[in-house]
Amino acid sequence: MQPQKNNFKVITDKKNARMLLPNMLTLFGVCIGLTSIRFALDGKFEYAIIAIIFAALIDGLDGRIARLIKGTSKVGKELDSLTDMISFGVAPAFIMYFWKLNTIGRFGWLLCLVYVICVALRLARFNINSSHDPSWRDNFFEGVPSPAGGILVLTPLIYSLSGLSFFKINYDIIVPIFFVLTSFLLISKFPSYSFKKIVIPRKTTIFLLFGIVLFFGLLLIYTFNVITISVLIYLTLLPISFIHYQRLKKQNKNEKVQDNDDDLEDVL
Repeated sequence: MQPQKNNFKVITDKKNARMLLPNMLTLFGVCIGLTSIRFALDGKFEYAIIAIIFAALIDGLDGRIARLIKGTSKVGKELDSLTDMISFGVAPAFIMYFWKLNTIGRFGWLLCLVYVICVALRLARFNINSSHDPSWRDNFFEGVPSPAGGILVLTPLIYSLSGLSFFKINYDIIVPIFFVLTSFLLISKFPSYSFKKIVIPRKTTIFLLFGIVLFFGLLLIYTFNVITISVLIYLTLLPISFIHYQRLKKQNKNEKVQDNDDDLEDVL
């Protein structure tokens, strides 16, 4: 019996080692999110935005790395939610408050509180969601994910730093509008693309890699211009995802759905 115990210990140790890397990445994301608040306090809003973008990239990587190396865990899931709360809830609210919302008094602080609460509610909904069988709904999020929400509320600031002049903007009006709309999208059941199960033909893989390299190259050179255009593209995709979801829902109307579509995949 002793060899069996030793084997079990070895397997457990390997599992713990695999969990270490994604959890370290997640904790690194917490540090970046908190650092963005420090940058905002110093008035370095460009660095604050870049920190949030890095936090979003890490958030997209840690879960995928955990699944790839089979290092997923309940601790990692909870850490991920706490990181999202700081990096895409608290940090963007503080950044925008220091930049513009503090000029409109108590109402600006109220908008920050409402947004952070909506991020918390979305993460709580994610944590209590039960697993379900694979479905066409896996291609959609329920509402916008918290990283997207964090970047959406920062859009007016990003646009002001980009130097673009597509629109003449009154930020005292636009910033509160973005906070209200993003808060609603976070807690709504509005279907948005998850981009998790896109199948790329092998022949086009090299073009995909080239596109990714080109995107990040442009992001390094024209940081705020690229982020602004990316946000505009994402906003354009929202009504498209809604129409696509409704069409698929009609095509799969015989599929069993619990609690009126409450089993949409809700992964952040």
